[in-house]
Amino acid sequence: MAYYSYKNHVIYTEDLFSGQPLNRLPETGEVIWLFRRPPLAGRETFAVTDPALLTVSEGPETLDASTPAPPLPPELTAAIAAGRVRAVNGAHPRWEELLDLPPRREKVRVSLLALGDVGSTLAMGLKLLGGDVISTLGLCDVRENVPQRWEFELGQIAVPFPRVKIVKPEDVFGCDVFLFCASRFVPDTAVKDGDVRMAQYELNRPLAASYGRMAREAGFKGMFCVVSDPVDPLCRAALLESNRNENGELDYKGLFPYQVRGFGLGVMNARARYYAEKDPRFVDFLIDGRTFGPHGEGLIVANSVSRYDDALSRELTEKTKHANLDMRQLGYKPYVAPALSSGALSLLGCLRGAWHCSS
Repeated sequence: MAYYSYKNHVIYTEDLFSGQPLNRLPETGEVIWLFRRPPLAGRETFAVTDPALLTVSEGPETLDASTPAPPLPPELTAAIAAGRVRAVNGAHPRWEELLDLPPRREKVRVSLLALGDVGSTLAMGLKLLGGDVISTLGLCDVRENVPQRWEFELGQIAVPFPRVKIVKPEDVFGCDVFLFCASRFVPDTAVKDGDVRMAQYELNRPLAASYGRMAREAGFKGMFCVVSDPVDPLCRAALLESNRNENGELDYKGLFPYQVRGFGLGVMNARARYYAEKDPRFVDFLIDGRTFGPHGEGLIVANSVSRYDDALSRELTEKTKHANLDMRQLGYKPYVAPALSSGALSLLGCLRGAWHCSS
């Protein structure tokens, strides 16, 4: 491996590279670790916070402390510890765009698509809590008078920021953060069992895909955030469709993976805390429990990362996964906690650069 200077960046790679070779690693500034794997097979750029991230694939093995770290030059290990190293996939046709990421704005412009139960509750949370990181909250809904109603309501909440405005459907990507809360199908309260989230996939997927294509056409450089169910499959649909040409072929000219983020895990974490607060057997979760995986089937709740108990973790996982069905048994749709825990609070944590749940 070697260090290179390329377009005002320091590159570290094991491949032959056209940059100017460097005799040593500079003591300051960002270092780009240039790796190669098929585009869209994982994150195209990410912060390298541990030497193990330079070799392992993106999966559970990343969390395995027994994975041996690769032998690295001491100066590169020190740069990783100092938070100076970022990975970029050199196999992506547009990898050079990833060398200079857009700077983080002090306050962002948000566009929120669809003001149903989830969207309107999310909008209330952002209006009340987001004034420090959101400058404007754009409201979009194709139904007559719906955005007008919520602009009227939210505009009368006496906090100066974020300012609320109505956004036309064709202008939703004139922002820094796009929130996809749209849904063509939400099961009513008569549905009380089964995987309710995946039941929405067949109708909601084409909708998410269509906005992925709109993001591509707009050359959107901001965050494409999915809150609608099923969160994680819809993220994938938006990402892939944004990267297809008119013939349906992948050309990688759409969204980068780092731009697409799913906000569904926050409420799973909050539901696990809810049950932990009610049952002393799960109290360790409140101290160092974790939630991993998707919003729904496949979720893993670890009761504790230092005192892991498999039986307790599986029980807590089942309770958390099916909390939405418990609400339906009461005759109500479970949308308030998802809109606030997965939506407003997690998004604001992300915008503030704080610890939060997202995928």
